[in-house]
Parts: sequence; C-alpha cells; structure tokens
Amino acid sequence: MLSKKALAISPSPTMAIDSKARELRNRGVDVIGLSAGEPDFDTPPHIREAGIKAINEGHTRYTAASGTQELKEAICTKLNKENGLDYNPAQIVISNGGKHSVNNTLAALLNPGDEVMIPVPYWVSYPEMVKMNDGIPLPVASSEANNLKITPADLKKICTAKTKALILNSPTNPTGQVYSEEELKGIADFCSERSIYIISDEIYEKLIYDGTRHISVAFFNKKIKDMTIIVNGASKTYAMTGWRIGYTASSEKIAGVMSAIQSQTAGNPSSIAQKAALAALEGLQDCVEEMRQAFDERRRYMHEKINSTGLLNSIEPRGTFYLFAGMADTVGKSYRGQKIEGSDDFARLLLENHKVAVVPGSGFGAPNHVRLSFATKMEYIEEGLDRIEAFLNELE
Repeated sequence: MLSKKALAISPSPTMAIDSKARELRNRGVDVIGLSAGEPDFDTPPHIREAGIKAINEGHTRYTAASGTQELKEAICTKLNKENGLDYNPAQIVISNGGKHSVNNTLAALLNPGDEVMIPVPYWVSYPEMVKMNDGIPLPVASSEANNLKITPADLKKICTAKTKALILNSPTNPTGQVYSEEELKGIADFCSERSIYIISDEIYEKLIYDGTRHISVAFFNKKIKDMTIIVNGASKTYAMTGWRIGYTASSEKIAGVMSAIQSQTAGNPSSIAQKAALAALEGLQDCVEEMRQAFDERRRYMHEKINSTGLLNSIEPRGTFYLFAGMADTVGKSYRGQKIEGSDDFARLLLENHKVAVVPGSGFGAPNHVRLSFATKMEYIEEGLDRIEAFLNELE
C-alpha cells in the first residue's frame, strides 16, 4: 500500500483549474484566465541579465544548502531597511520558493499532534502542508464585518494547550486584505503571552494599494520576533515565479534546523536563480512600482465591475493581485437546468459555458466565494468580466 499520509493529500484546486483552462486552450478554445497566481509581467531585464551572466561566468555549481552568503546579507539589509528588523545571515534560509519555505518551517516546528491555527479563508496549501508534517490544522473563522480578518478573540475560541503555531498571511491570499498595525499588535500579544509561534507569510508585501502600509508582525518586541518565522521571496515582487527563490528569517536555532532539513531533502536552491535574486534586491526598484501601479488600475476596475453585477460582491482588496468575490446569492439558482450548490459548481459552469477560469473558494475554506486574479492584461479582465456578467444574467 502507498503512504496513507500521501494519499490523504488533497490536490491544489488552483492548479486544477489552471490545468483545465490550459487543456481547453490547447484544443483551440478561447478561454479567459482569471485564476493565475503569478504576475503576467516578464522578469525585469536586469534580473534576467544577472541570471545569464551567472551561467556565463560558471556560477552553476552547488552552493551552501541554505543559500549563498551574499544573498543572505542582501536579505538582511532589505529586512533592516524596509521592515525595521535586524537579522544576521545565520538566521536566513534561502529555499526553492515561498511554498518550500513554509514547508521547511512546519517540518522544523511540528511534532505529531501539534495544532496550527490557520485563518479562514486561507491559501489552499497551508492545511495540507500542516498535515504532511504530522500537525493538525485548526481553521480560525473570520467575519465579513471584519473584512475576513481574524482577531485575538477569534484565536482564543479555538486555541488549546496543543496549539503550537499560527500561520498569518498579510497581504492575504485569497482576500487581498492587509492587517493594520493595531490588528497585528493584538495578534502578536496573544501569541507572545502563550508562546505560540507565528509563521508570517509576507510574500505579497510590495503589492499594496491606497496608501496601505505593510508591517511585519515580528516588529513589535524581541519575544515575538524570536517566535516569528518570516516567509518571503522573489516570486511575486519581481515576477520571478519560475526562478523559485524564497527565504525565511527566524531565530538561529530554528534556521539551523531548517537548514539541516533542506540539506537532506532539496539541497541548495538554484545557484543561478540566487544570483538573479541578488540583482533583484540590490537593483533599482522602479520595475516593482510599475507593476504595482498596473495592478492597482486593474484592481479598481475589477472591484467596481464585480460589485455592479448584483449577484456578486467583494470587499475591496488592499493588497496582492486577487479579488475574493462572494457568490452566495447565486447558490440555489440554475444555469440551463444545472443547479449551483456552491463555488465548485459556479466555477465549473462558468468555465464550461462562458470560458472564464476562476478559482472556487472551496479550496480556501470559503465555499460561497470565488477568487479572481487581476494579474492579467486589462483587455482580458474586461472581456472576462463581461462574460461573467453574461453568465450571471442567464441564471434562473
């Protein structure tokens, strides 16, 4: 028999919808993809050139398992300058993307039966990775009244003596919400008082709007900093999803354990990609702002259009490139005789009949929502939203 733990892993719904959309496109079907979890921009030229230069100069061999010293130093400089946090290179572990960094963290922290609190809606991989590392995911319900963000009171309701950690994602996938300084302080105090680790996924930190400020939960005091594992990377900020560079910043003890885990599993991240990430961090940041402004324009258009449909609604995203649309008013309605029971039916019928790919909220723990991405050209967003409106108009 195959591994029971492996067989219990649920496939990623975001990957599933992308796969279905690609299959239709390969058959010549005109599909509009509003499901992408990556920027639609090319990696900036100076970063690409750094990768090419690394190949030409022979930087193609193993590095230290936890990454190169020069990239670790650049990450420490970034964290100090942009986040007000002091780390040394021994506290940094560079990995094969943000997802790898989260998994390394859970592998380092968890013993069988340890509980991990995960705010709902959550990124689809969090609960599965907790289970893969012998932990127990504890979903923390949020409320529309608080813009789908959790509070210390919400944590208190489910926290037990076995609770080991909290996964906190801000800016948040899938809702696009950003926790304020006051909200983070309350969560930091709650976890600090109970010695609960915080896995702070900050991968979208540069993609924020309307003057919103990103603050790391590790900022507030030394104890919470020592109990926090920051997860970040190059993928979203620099349109480097395929380069696979993520990193963590934590205590030296935790970093040492993660480094040992990585040395026996993946080994070092790509030496070439590390050189490119170094160029990303140390180079001009104009490219990041150009992408952010383009996302901002698309965000505002999508939010206004979705909320004008009458059957869908959304809280305006303040970060990321996602909009999380409530579709509860479509539940119970039918499309050409096929009843909509939840987001899976909604997404399937929309893709099959109007050729628009969105991600059902069921995988995020929110079955009455769908996630739309504005990480695609405005012309595709306009066409996709027009098709969604036509789909909604046919519901009975």
